[in-house]
Amino acid sequence: MDRIRIRGGRPLAGEIVIGGAKNAALPLMAAGLLTDERLLLSNVPRLADIQTMTALLQQHGIAVDPADNDGRTLSIGGAIGSTEAPYDIVRKMRASVLVLGPLLARVRAARVSLPGGCSIGTRPVDLHLKGLEQMGAQIDLQGGYIDARVEGRLRGATILFPFISVGATENLLMAAALADGRTVLANAAREPEIGDLATCLVAMGARIEGIGTDRLIIDGVEALHGAHHSIIPDRIETGTYACAAAISGGSVFLRHAQLEHLGATMRILREAGVDVTQEADGLMVRRLNGLHGVDVMTEPYPGFPTDMQAQFMALMSVAEGAAMVTETIFENRFMHVPELNRMGARINVHGASAIVRGVPTLSGAPVMATDLRASVSLILAGLAARGETVVNRVYHLDRGYEAVEQKLAACGAEIERLPS
Repeated sequence: MDRIRIRGGRPLAGEIVIGGAKNAALPLMAAGLLTDERLLLSNVPRLADIQTMTALLQQHGIAVDPADNDGRTLSIGGAIGSTEAPYDIVRKMRASVLVLGPLLARVRAARVSLPGGCSIGTRPVDLHLKGLEQMGAQIDLQGGYIDARVEGRLRGATILFPFISVGATENLLMAAALADGRTVLANAAREPEIGDLATCLVAMGARIEGIGTDRLIIDGVEALHGAHHSIIPDRIETGTYACAAAISGGSVFLRHAQLEHLGATMRILREAGVDVTQEADGLMVRRLNGLHGVDVMTEPYPGFPTDMQAQFMALMSVAEGAAMVTETIFENRFMHVPELNRMGARINVHGASAIVRGVPTLSGAPVMATDLRASVSLILAGLAARGETVVNRVYHLDRGYEAVEQKLAACGAEIERLPS
């Protein structure tokens, strides 16, 4: 497996281009199942998860073709030849379950492998299934698969989520677009990626009200058509590179970053002593003075995202004072803590909270990535550490960050990938 080596202590300076949002691209690709016409998606990030979703759509018989020279525009569409999402593909990426709603809505049947658990928590699909059952689907769980079918079209329903779920909101939003009648999704997730999906569905002919709110009203139509949609910039990549500028004591312009999508992330960074300025087509991020500890709790959007928790903890490890980081979304998302502590951080975990006591400097060490966001948190720590840090198992990183070592090296970091 590839490794990444960093020699820390060099402030970043320069520009990083923020790519399309992975968490928007995956459901948007699944939306290609809703029509037999071509869906053209631009600003697609080049990531391992995009390749996995491409393979899954091709398994269903859908053509996924590059529509430009650099592969950042994809043309998706065609007849559905298979309704099965097999375990060998689904196990690689939990977002694969997002094909369930579109398959049921378009061809009335789906056989999708249960995603199972993962390194940061179980993340069950109960809300997806209960919502589809309210819409008339018959669902059986057997042999590790979700077997779902519906007689005729799915039916509109009023669905109140007992707690906020991004995946369930996306799956049921897509299913409702082709349902018979009106569907109301109450206590729906409000993430910008859901708004991006809804905007694309409207361009395809869907009738959706309440975009950007926690109450989505969808009047189903009989068919959707093709469209051209540009994916929003990745707010998690934006937050990650903002932390990179801050932890290194540098100054970086994040091109295409959109402040309005960042929710609590920028507010928390500013409280910690990071200067963030909106400029034309991007954000300038710099650390002018010292960092200081700030308490943070992960929450659904517009609260502080769980996908930024590990990066922020790395930042707090070199801040003055102490910070409490509380994780409320996933139960096992502190596995980066022992690795940060190997680098000299002072972090103690107490249940769902971690107390981070800042240290003057970190020390380079060999460390092991346990999941996507944990892997990039270790790279951030390596940027600030004295000496050499080697991050192992970086295949996690390639699922969600494109050319991270090249982007950081272009800003002055001493970083390289070591092929296996």
